[in-house]
Amino acid sequence: MSTVDAQMPGVFYRRPSPEADPYIEPGTVVRSGQTIGLIEVMKTFNEIKADRECRVSKILLDDGDEVDIGQTMFEVDDV
Repeated sequence: MSTVDAQMPGVFYRRPSPEADPYIEPGTVVRSGQTIGLIEVMKTFNEIKADRECRVSKILLDDGDEVDIGQTMFEVDDV
């Protein structure tokens, strides 16, 4: 197991808009470069992208949670 950590502080979102489905759910296999969440900083939404192919085992934040630099957002397993 490894983790995906925040590269910036802000507000975390699991979906692109309030009425949209989340980018991922636990168990989702993602490919390198796939968007897995957003961090909002001063009204700018920054995409969080997977740096490699992996399976998301745990999502540690909910929509609207504050996140700090280096905070773990996801636990992932290699596939």
